[in-house]
Amino acid sequence: MGRDITLSAAVRQNLLTLQTTADLMSGVQNKLATGLKVNSALDNPNSFFTASGLNSRAKDLSTLLDDMGQSLQTIKAADKGIQTITDLVETAKAKANQALQTQSQYERKTFAKQYNELLEQIEDVAKDSSYKGKNLLAGDGNDLTTIFNEDATSKLTIKAVDYTDTTLSGGLNLSDLAEGEGAATSFGINGGSQKLTFIDGAGQVLNSASKLSEFTGIAVNDVIQLFDDATTGAVVGGVSLTVTAGTTVQDLINELESAPGVRTEFDQTTGELTIISNETADLRNNGASGGNTGDLVAITAAAATSSSALLKSTAGFKVGDTLTLTDGNNFELGSLEIEDDTTIRDLVDFLDDFNGVSASFNATTGRVGLESDTDLSLTSDNTNFNAEAFAADADGVTISALSDSGFATDNDINRAVDRLNTALSNLRAQASEFGTNLSTVEIRKDYTKAMINTLQEGAGLLTLADTNEEGANLLALQTRQQLASTSLSFASQADQTVLSLF
Repeated sequence: MGRDITLSAAVRQNLLTLQTTADLMSGVQNKLATGLKVNSALDNPNSFFTASGLNSRAKDLSTLLDDMGQSLQTIKAADKGIQTITDLVETAKAKANQALQTQSQYERKTFAKQYNELLEQIEDVAKDSSYKGKNLLAGDGNDLTTIFNEDATSKLTIKAVDYTDTTLSGGLNLSDLAEGEGAATSFGINGGSQKLTFIDGAGQVLNSASKLSEFTGIAVNDVIQLFDDATTGAVVGGVSLTVTAGTTVQDLINELESAPGVRTEFDQTTGELTIISNETADLRNNGASGGNTGDLVAITAAAATSSSALLKSTAGFKVGDTLTLTDGNNFELGSLEIEDDTTIRDLVDFLDDFNGVSASFNATTGRVGLESDTDLSLTSDNTNFNAEAFAADADGVTISALSDSGFATDNDINRAVDRLNTALSNLRAQASEFGTNLSTVEIRKDYTKAMINTLQEGAGLLTLADTNEEGANLLALQTRQQLASTSLSFASQADQTVLSLF
């Protein structure tokens, strides 16, 4: 049966010292390894639980800090959207002002179309200003709430506005403009001519001042009248001249010229009178004097069949005429002077040269087709222009557009500018509000970040180890351990001296 080993008091004391020093070194090494002087509630319950509470709050605030960062990005996205929308509204205002600087209906119509395209872009920008599914420019369901503390008693709610539909009265209140719808018309180019030579009974040529009764076949009291070939006994064009002893050839010319769609050319040298008419007609002598009766001249009019036909071959055009093309605002698009060689093709090319105007010639019907995006008027200084059925056309060839553009009048444009100014004011106010909200969230974010640092610092004061101090402690303990080991060695040597007795 074994017996207990008995150690000397000196050895036992040195062993105890070494064990204690090892325990202390283990604790110091743990503090240095973890960086904490309080690793569990066993180390220091008060400090441990207080630090845990501080760290928990710091963690909660860190989560809120992330949410604040996302809120900032959402507000920034909306702010960028408003800046872009503001630029687009200012561009739309510039378009309105450009329209105000011109009287051209076509240019105004073009500006109205561009204005509508800008409004469409505004709506697209508003729809694209979302961040992670939240869009402060898209109205209902997009309000943004940012929470600043753990129990949500401190928060900021930002109301969304709706710019995805520019017509909304609570938004920009900008409606699309009417872009206008054009119309079409046509006018005929037809006519014919016939010559009548004035010679007296002796074969002498009569001039414009000669007595009309000197012309063979016309006597005093005869009535010279112009008839529609399709109508017998009915005077057309207002031409009815009773011949007197003083009636001259010029009087007959003047009477013929008074008929709409009829013009004359007289050669004083040959006594040749050329009568040109847009319609088929007969110049007749009713023989009231008892003399000869019947046609003096028969004119057969026909529609033009070729675009190369000369315009001067009809009564509606003569050399020196000026055709003027204007829109509904009396804005002159251009003018064309009729010359000896001006053809139907020249007229069509002239009309077809302007924006918003299209012209063509139909050789089958002899009519010029005219289409316009706006009101249009083609007039001439020739009163016979576009006269049909011996009836005058007071306003020339006209087109009344089915609808005008939203920029048709100065008043229309000024109203649009007023609405744009109001929209700009609202945008700037909203941008200011978002700017204030952005600053508020940034300030609270910075505050929360500082608070987290304060909480973590406070927790650290309770639990963090002083590495310098603990390093010094470890060094001291190592020294103590070495001394204790030396002391133990000395104590053991003292015991070993007893062996020398044996």
